[in-house]
Amino acid sequence: MSAKVIMVASGKGGTGKSTLSVLVGGRLAAAGQRVLLVELDSGLRSVDIIAGVYGKTVYDIEDVLCGRCPGDKAVVESPVYPGLSVISAPYEGGQVPAKALSRLIQAMRPGFDFILLDTAAGMGAPFTAAVPLANLALLVLTPDPVALRDGRIVADAILQKNGPTPRLIVNRIPASGFANTGVRDLDECIDTVCVQLIGAVPDSPLIARAAVSGQALAPGSTAFQAVDNIAARILGGMPPLALR
Repeated sequence: MSAKVIMVASGKGGTGKSTLSVLVGGRLAAAGQRVLLVELDSGLRSVDIIAGVYGKTVYDIEDVLCGRCPGDKAVVESPVYPGLSVISAPYEGGQVPAKALSRLIQAMRPGFDFILLDTAAGMGAPFTAAVPLANLALLVLTPDPVALRDGRIVADAILQKNGPTPRLIVNRIPASGFANTGVRDLDECIDTVCVQLIGAVPDSPLIARAAVSGQALAPGSTAFQAVDNIAARILGGMPPLALR
């Protein structure tokens, strides 16, 4: 089988894109899928810590794309999320040539069910290189006017490039609701970005802890269920879009 490629994008930075890339990838893996997460955000590396592979990587995505090593040499299996493998971004510098990334993805596709491309915020080289390769785009946005406006620009760019189907994840929804966000409600988020919702994730200290500790998100919480529902929808299920 050939892997389905999912690009994970955002407009502005700081929306939790990389954290959700790992968490959703982990839940896909828990469902029995072979998942490869490729981090393209060169110079702002974080996936290695979130996925628990910090200190275990020898090669990174720049080494692969520049031809210093084959793709399989840079793949590291996560000890935190069985079934999830990672190719990390470099600590600094690094380029993402579109043709080289395309060759890598085509070479890796037969060995996985899903390949997640964690792009950098905005629409730079990682975003541009990922668009023609992806079957699905997850736009991870926070419920604030700036993030939503920028998300709309990103969504429009994907559609103008005849890119993958975009789907919206609204992340870090306050427990108190939308009152102090500058956004009326979840419907306004959807209407602003003009992209179909695939999941809504609460602002949770459990997710924040998972992002900095390299430990799995504990089952049983609302945050865990929200992430699990996103993975289930990617796999064709129909769990709730937003938890009450």
